[in-house]
Amino acid sequence: MSATPSNDLDALLARSVRLREAGRKEEAREELLALRARFPDDARVAYQTAWVHDTLGLEADAVPHYVDALAGPGLSTEDRRGALLGLGSTYRTLGRYTDAVATLGEATVEFPDDNALKTFLAMALYNVGRAHDGMRLLLTVLAATSADPDVTGYRPAIEYYAQDLDAVEGDTAGGAE
Repeated sequence: MSATPSNDLDALLARSVRLREAGRKEEAREELLALRARFPDDARVAYQTAWVHDTLGLEADAVPHYVDALAGPGLSTEDRRGALLGLGSTYRTLGRYTDAVATLGEATVEFPDDNALKTFLAMALYNVGRAHDGMRLLLTVLAATSADPDVTGYRPAIEYYAQDLDAVEGDTAGGAE
């Protein structure tokens, strides 16, 4: 079998993604597994294969594809972010909480403005018994991102307590009480 030129791989990969997006996930999975066999070192194929496994509820099968996708070059910045989120959240789903914290923690360093990564990290922190750290992270995200007037009116207090969840009466919360 001769090698498929890059533009042919791109077309085949795009077709598989369209199948997944159209809800034809099992068909997409079969095509992506065939592409993985033909292009085992292509990070984009590995990422899409992981993603389709996740959408089918086959998280354990998704993990090695995520790991391969992240192992080398080839992912766009957005796909790398998605693969880190996918791997971290999949680890958490599988009860691999320490792996989830490590993956998502590293991801938040690489993508410090990504609040989805921070949110999944907060959940994983809870799972490893670090509820205080998780709550701090969630409050920080909430204060920074909420447009809800019931929240924004208390933003200074939320930001203050995010830094010191054990603060008690007598502490000042920036005047937002």
